[in-house]
Amino acid sequence: MKKYILLLLIPFTFNSIKAQEIKTMTYFQNDSIKLDLDLYLPKKKANEKIPLIIFAFGGGFSGGERTGEKDFGIFMAKNGYAVASISYTLYMKGKDFGCKGSLTEKVKAIQLGVSDMWQATSFLIENANKYNLDTSKIFISGISAGAEIGFHASFWDYKLMNLYQNNLPQNFKYAGFIGGSGAIMDINLIKKEKAIPMLLAHGNNDETVPYNAGSHRSCPTNASGWMILFGSYAVYNHMNELHKDIELITFCGGGHEFSGYLFHQGQQYVLDFVNDVLKGKRFESHVIIPSEKKGAGNGKYFFCE
Repeated sequence: MKKYILLLLIPFTFNSIKAQEIKTMTYFQNDSIKLDLDLYLPKKKANEKIPLIIFAFGGGFSGGERTGEKDFGIFMAKNGYAVASISYTLYMKGKDFGCKGSLTEKVKAIQLGVSDMWQATSFLIENANKYNLDTSKIFISGISAGAEIGFHASFWDYKLMNLYQNNLPQNFKYAGFIGGSGAIMDINLIKKEKAIPMLLAHGNNDETVPYNAGSHRSCPTNASGWMILFGSYAVYNHMNELHKDIELITFCGGGHEFSGYLFHQGQQYVLDFVNDVLKGKRFESHVIIPSEKKGAGNGKYFFCE
């Protein structure tokens, strides 16, 4: 049974309960690239293993900074979680990631970002004892392009798609995924046995990354950069069919400007999500944030009309 929740767009407040520290380190380096991450650590007892959230920023694989969501890292650290905000290959810098670009180049940009995410994950697993991280409780998260990295890192075939050394533990699986306005190229990659709990947020009028199934950047089918993507609403329905845990936040009438919501105003949603996952709670909900715009559902989404 589907559960719909109507909410007004009101920022959450929170109380800081723990201090934290931030460490910057290089997680991958070769002859052409050096990639760093910032690790936000809570102050916890030495014998307590810390759950980890790995985060990838947005920017169309051509821009963005790992420090952009610093407040999110601090917030989660204050609430007992480690956050690793990673840099990754900006393959599309100086290139067209839109309709006049190349589909092959778009896919390569995602594959490089995903391979970097896997490298960061393996680095953190290898150094887990040093930072007291719980390797059985690693979440993955991201905004826009970073959310596309998160989707594909969670469900692509690691041995087939990884561009670097295969060094993740066999049968490794992220504990959950948190995505802001992201999408996946093939929804059938999300199989019942591979599905993980998800918290997704998306504007239903997003013209950059489709909310449902649609074209990236709203490109026409004859464009050289045409690429089909399955966005948050398509994934939500698919996960319901699989009877797997999913929460979707829909911004009625909203566009891509809401991609960072979960990591800014909606940080409490993330905290509640990871807490619920680690407690083994089952959930399925659709949080609807209404719009004052008439026809915010465009005739497609009754819950927004």
